[in-house]
Amino acid sequence: MSRRFAAVDLGASSGRVMLADLSDGLKLTEAHRFPNGPVRVAGRLYWDILGLYREILTGLRAAGPVSSIGVDSWAVDYGLLDESGALLGNPVHYRDDRTHGVAERVAEEIGAETLYDVSGLQVLPFNTIYQLLADRLDQAATMLLIPDLIGYWLTGEAGAEVTNASTTGLLDVRTRTWAQPLIERLGLPAGIFPPLRHPGEAVGGLRRDVAAEIGWSAPVRAVGSHDTASAVAAVPATGPAFAYVSCGTWSLAGVELPGPVLTPESRAANFTNEAGIDGTVRYLRNVMGLWLLQECLRAWPGSDLSDLLKAASGERPFAAVVNPDEPVFLPPGDMPARIAAECRRTGQRPPATPAAYVRCVLESLALGHRQAIRQAVELSGRDVEVVHLVGGGSRNELLCRLTADACGLPVVAGPAEATTFGNVLVQARAAGLVSDLAEMRSLVAAAEPLRRYEPSGDAGAWDEAASRVF
Repeated sequence: MSRRFAAVDLGASSGRVMLADLSDGLKLTEAHRFPNGPVRVAGRLYWDILGLYREILTGLRAAGPVSSIGVDSWAVDYGLLDESGALLGNPVHYRDDRTHGVAERVAEEIGAETLYDVSGLQVLPFNTIYQLLADRLDQAATMLLIPDLIGYWLTGEAGAEVTNASTTGLLDVRTRTWAQPLIERLGLPAGIFPPLRHPGEAVGGLRRDVAAEIGWSAPVRAVGSHDTASAVAAVPATGPAFAYVSCGTWSLAGVELPGPVLTPESRAANFTNEAGIDGTVRYLRNVMGLWLLQECLRAWPGSDLSDLLKAASGERPFAAVVNPDEPVFLPPGDMPARIAAECRRTGQRPPATPAAYVRCVLESLALGHRQAIRQAVELSGRDVEVVHLVGGGSRNELLCRLTADACGLPVVAGPAEATTFGNVLVQARAAGLVSDLAEMRSLVAAAEPLRRYEPSGDAGAWDEAASRVF
C-alpha cells in the first residue's frame, strides 16, 4: 500500500498542494504553491475560486499518484449551487462589507445568549450565519463551504465537514449536528445544508474527467477541513497543558478542551468553541494576525521583510501599540495610515519609520496572543505550561520571542506547515498507518526541528503596554 498522501491547503493569502510520505517517518515536499488574492468587481470583494481550482489540479498533477487526497481551507466562506449542481456565483470574500449591521440585527431578534448557547461561536461580522442572511438564496439548492466545494468538484459528492461547519454559527455545539430550530427561526432554507462528514470519512473517488486531467486517480477523504483544526491536530504537544497560536494571516489563540465552555463570561469575552479532531473543542479567539504586517508591506513596495525585522528588533520597545482586533484593521487598504490613526486616537505618537511600524505590529500581536491565552486559561480552567506557535508565523523569530515575553511562558515554534501535517495525518490514520492523536503529534515533533523561546524582559512593561489597548 502506498504511504503517500496529498494535502490541498488553501490559506487566505496563498495555497499549496503538499505531498507527504510516511515510508520512513513523516516527510513533506511541496508539489505546487500559488498566490490567493481577492478580486474586487463592481464594489464587491470575491475569491477567485475557479483560478484556485485550476491551481489545485496543477498541484495534484505534479504530486503524482497518492493513496488519498485531503482538502482544507479558511473558514466561513462558501459557494452556492443550483439544482443542477452549477455554481451560482463566485464566493464572496469574508472581508467584504455586505454583512455590515447583520450581526447586531440577529442578536436583537434571536438574542446573543441564545445564539451562543446553540453554537458556542464568537461574534465575528463575517460568520457564515451573517453572510447567508445578507445573500440571495432564492435559487440556491446547496451551500458548500470552500473545502467542501473543492471536494464536490473533485468527486461530485456534496457534504459538509464538521470542523469547518462548526464555524458557521449554524451547528449545534453539543450534538455537532445542524441547528435546525435556529436555521428555521432565521428563515434560512434548511435544504441547502448538506449532510455532515467527520475527519477521516470518505468523500468519494475522483471524477473520471478529473482523473483524466491529472493523470491518476485516488479517493478524496475528509480531514479537519478548517485549516485551524488541522493545525491544532499537528501541535507537537506531549500533554494537555498547552496553549496554541496558529499564526498566519490570522492568529487563532486558545486551548484544546474535551467539551465546550458556554458560560456568560465566555460569551462576554467573545470566545469560540469550534469542533476539533476526535471530539475535541478548539476553545479560542481570533486575533487579527499577520494580516496587519502583510498589508503594511503592500503599502511599502520594494521593502524587504527580513531587513525590516532586523531593524524592528532594535527599535525602542512599546513606543506604540494598538489593539490588533479593532474593526478598522479588518478591510484591505492603507494599514500604516490606520495604525497611525489608532495610535493618535489612544494618545500615542505614531511610528515614524517602517521598522517602527513593524515593531508596533509585532508587539501588538504578542499582546493579542497574551490576552487571548490568559482569558482562555481563566475561562476554561485549563492549566497551561507552554505555548505552541505553529503556522507561517513560527518562522518569525521576533514575533515568537515577543510572544514568549508577553505571555510569560515558553514558546515552542513550529512546524510552519502544521496545517498540512494535520491534514495528511488524518488521512494516514484512516489508512491504518497512525493510531491516535498522540501518535500524530509525536510524528510531527520528530519530523521537523522545533525552536524554544524562554520568556525574558520586563513583565511590568508588558502589563503597562496591555493597559493602553485592552
